[in-house]
Amino acid sequence: MNNIGLIIAREYLTRVKKRSFIIMTLLTPLLIGAMFFFIGWSATREADTQTILVIDESEFFVDVFESDNEAIFIFADTNLDDAKTNVQNGDFDGLLYIPSLDINTPEGVTYYAPNNPSISMVRKLAKKIEREIENIKLTKSGIEKEVLDNLKADVSIATINLTEGGGEKETNSFGATGIGWASGFIIYMFIFVYGAMCMRGVVEEKTSRIIEVIIASVKPFQLMLGKVLGIASVGLTQFVLWIILGIGISTAVGTFMGGDAKSMAEVQQQQMEQMDIPVSEEEVAKQEAQNAVFSDITNALSSVNIPLVIVSFLFYFLAGYLLYGALFAAIGSAVDSDADAQQFMFPVTIPLILAMVSLNGVINDPNGSLAFWMSMIPFTSPVIMMMRVPFGVPIWELVLSMVLMIGGFVFTIWVASRIYRIGILMHGTKVNYKVLAKWFMQKN
Repeated sequence: MNNIGLIIAREYLTRVKKRSFIIMTLLTPLLIGAMFFFIGWSATREADTQTILVIDESEFFVDVFESDNEAIFIFADTNLDDAKTNVQNGDFDGLLYIPSLDINTPEGVTYYAPNNPSISMVRKLAKKIEREIENIKLTKSGIEKEVLDNLKADVSIATINLTEGGGEKETNSFGATGIGWASGFIIYMFIFVYGAMCMRGVVEEKTSRIIEVIIASVKPFQLMLGKVLGIASVGLTQFVLWIILGIGISTAVGTFMGGDAKSMAEVQQQQMEQMDIPVSEEEVAKQEAQNAVFSDITNALSSVNIPLVIVSFLFYFLAGYLLYGALFAAIGSAVDSDADAQQFMFPVTIPLILAMVSLNGVINDPNGSLAFWMSMIPFTSPVIMMMRVPFGVPIWELVLSMVLMIGGFVFTIWVASRIYRIGILMHGTKVNYKVLAKWFMQKN
């Protein structure tokens, strides 16, 4: 055990002292924070106000196009050619031409601009025209718009879990799906990244013949187990640092974005008041929709058992890597280069890829038979069980899955060690599955 501890310490200190480890540990949260900052900034940033000239020969839409912070509409009685010339001269950003329309077959509406207009602007103009045509048709048919609006219904179904003690707990599938999918994906990426690191480390030591010196002092099994656990410690350290730095950066970004969004809203409000532009119903509805989204996200997070998710994530985070890390180490011991390892990596990672592909099915039925059995199989449970935990999993299923996961880790360590003890000293041997089976069956 002392030898295993020394190997773990060596693997850990060798990697955490590298400049690349320090740089990536500090840089990754900054890059992720910058990405979310840009996404939030681009989502809240309002487009530049455009001045649009409108020629309405039908005279149906005089009161429809109201100016707001996105567009200022100016109606004109000039002919179409002169209006096009004004747009080309840069007097206006665009020209909306509405000919004399047949309400039943409205055709010929055209938008002229020096450059391709944004999809949102064209859609916005089209929606205004469509809505007014619908109102005209309703008026002609004798149906009032208010009556039609009253016929519409908006139903929202609340979901409540009934606990064994007779209690009730409000749930939210949106939050459970987001947390579960993110947790499963992080574990999936962690296993691939650090599993490949483990494999490359074994290959490098084998090709440099350092391994022959090390084997003289420790057993192959101890060396493999120490390497797997050492790299797992490196990954866990990096992940914890990412969480700490990520929380700090996200808090700073959230505070800045909150203040920045508030100041932007105040500036826009002042500009609209100075220009005597009334706030449209669409703007009010848009703001209410954004507030509703933030409220839904908060409620979604509060409905999930976060402590259980964290504990489960840490367990499957480590157990999943240890299970696959042992197999990656065995692959590294059997080959002489990374290129030779590719033929063995794909079969090993098929269950992990299958788990990611099956996430949609698990989301649709998190308590179904597919989700249950895939969360019990050790090779797929790290991803699948983390998808299920936020939805609420019976304790006995979670405990059984963890026990099987530990058993799977012990089994893969045993299988990998039998290949590792022979392959780590083999050089120049053409390795295939038949050779691996021979090494596995070979006695000491």
